[in-house]
Amino acid sequence: MFRRILVPCDGSKGAEGALLKAIDLAKLCGSELILLTVYRHHSLLEASFSMVRAEEPGNMDDIMRGHATEVVEFAKRIAIDAGLKPRAFVKAGQPARSIVAFATEHDVDLIVIGSRGLGSLEGYLLGSVSHKVTGLASCPVLVV
Repeated sequence: MFRRILVPCDGSKGAEGALLKAIDLAKLCGSELILLTVYRHHSLLEASFSMVRAEEPGNMDDIMRGHATEVVEFAKRIAIDAGLKPRAFVKAGQPARSIVAFATEHDVDLIVIGSRGLGSLEGYLLGSVSHKVTGLASCPVLVV
């Protein structure tokens, strides 16, 4: 039924619920499970205004990439503990468009995504990532 299932992960409870549902589906269908965390690229101007992890001064993109790597590795551990052999990726970019582009590039049959992640106020005003993914994706999207 589904050969490749993509799960975008952001460390939220919604994303964890989507991951657990995707694990069940992957086991049921014998699908490959692909995990993806997308972090937003920060310009030098944005980075100069940021106060993230003040004890770890450094490039904002490096800090965001490090956090994204921790998030996807945590999700990968859950899938491995469930008996799967997932592949995990970290990408920089606008989340919804990056998720859809990744799904297209990797010939994904299904995207399983949490209904609410760690989005900002912007997400409430302009629409959630899951809502945008459902509108942009050419494959089925399961919103958990």
